Amino acid sequence: MEEGPPANDVCSVCHGGFNIPFQANCSHWFCGNCILLVWQHGSALQPCKCPLCRRQITLLVPAGASQRQCNDPEVSAIVGRVERYNRLFGRCDSSLFQRMRDLPFLLRRLLRELMDPQRSLPLLIRARVYFAMLTSIIYIVSPVDIIPEGVVGILGLLDDFIIAFICFLHIAAIYRSVLVHRHGGP
Repeated sequence: MEEGPPANDVCSVCHGGFNIPFQANCSHWFCGNCILLVWQHGSALQPCKCPLCRRQITLLVPAGASQRQCNDPEVSAIVGRVERYNRLFGRCDSSLFQRMRDLPFLLRRLLRELMDPQRSLPLLIRARVYFAMLTSIIYIVSPVDIIPEGVVGILGLLDDFIIAFICFLHIAAIYRSVLVHRHGGP
């Protein structure tokens, strides 16, 4: 179940079909060379902004794992430059707002990876994700609450939402580190 850009879509930079496609952390797709040109024409000391939504791009993920094994020198050069980009900006500390904006992208990819038996998410990472999900579910369904629903009514659900939100942010941070390690090169 390989993810790729939509079949009828084009790169928003070159307006052509995707050549060596990469997905940014804002969920938009670009040709690898095109998004690298956008970065090089801006400040090379900071991540570029998405040409569509203007969000900072701190992570670029290739369309398929097969690109890494490709022997084509052009593909290897672009993948190497993207890995350098990910090493520079993928590990950077981002604000809570940026993490919240990256949450849908990371959780969609993680869910696909957890459901696909062909993907190889490390066992330790799977265990951490499942543990975080299980502990938050136990807290949410348990009668013990920081803010009890019986006393303050509907506002008592606030702590349940906060715990779930923190759990999702933690899971996304774990998966982001996996993607950065995977696509940031050695």
